[in-house]
Amino acid sequence: MADRSRRRPPLGRWALRLVVVAYLGLLVAWPVGLVARNALDGGLANIRDILEEPDTVHALRLTAGVALTSVAINTVFGVGISLLLVRHRFPGRRLLSALVDLPLSVSPVVVGLALVLVYGGRDGWLGPTLEDLGLQVIFAPPGMVMATTFVALPLVVREVVPVLEEIGTEQEEAAHSLGAGAWATFRRITLPSIRWAVVYGVALSLARALGEFGAVKIVSGNVAGRTRTATLVVEEKYLNFDQGGAYATAFLLTLVAVACIAVVTLVRPDQSGGRSP
Repeated sequence: MADRSRRRPPLGRWALRLVVVAYLGLLVAWPVGLVARNALDGGLANIRDILEEPDTVHALRLTAGVALTSVAINTVFGVGISLLLVRHRFPGRRLLSALVDLPLSVSPVVVGLALVLVYGGRDGWLGPTLEDLGLQVIFAPPGMVMATTFVALPLVVREVVPVLEEIGTEQEEAAHSLGAGAWATFRRITLPSIRWAVVYGVALSLARALGEFGAVKIVSGNVAGRTRTATLVVEEKYLNFDQGGAYATAFLLTLVAVACIAVVTLVRPDQSGGRSP
């Protein structure tokens, strides 16, 4: 394969690169660039206007709170699930691995509906019990956190699992042979080895959580000033012909998501142990 790649004519390599760049440009860069251009049309007026609206500011804060909470949950359980899948052999392991990927194949709207059926009010399986305990999940932040956590679940796991498989178990077994406990081995051996995979998974999870729409719309109730998130603000403003506000809100969400991924990509060491260019 390597010899065949070296014999490939330079023109063919450039053509392949051009096709890839054009594909990414048309599919990703151009639409995102148009959002930025429309948001900044006339300067920072659109952004300043939305930051002066109490409901929009509340939506941005709620989005940040829900996203950070779901990312924290996914980080803890993502690392735990990764260790379980790689370091242990047990019946149902393949089924668990398949379930981890389920959020990637199920529509977020279906996820939201499923949460309503389980935790919703009078008709939900657990709804009446939770209401008797004074707990409201659906049409409240807890349900929004659950929905966001579900859709971002695989991202940490799928970053950490390959790294755990690559580093093997030799160093961990050596630590155990020297008397180190499970927690000390994880903190001193395993975690430093997977830290960049965890960081990158967290960045991807945060970007995914900030942009979640379908599942959150179902479980939130979309009440302005209470359960309306930033993505729902984008929809509401666009449908009400406030395109400047819709573009500005979408631009802020995109800016934060892209910044998270860009920063992690720039500071993440490359395979040779240096810094990525």
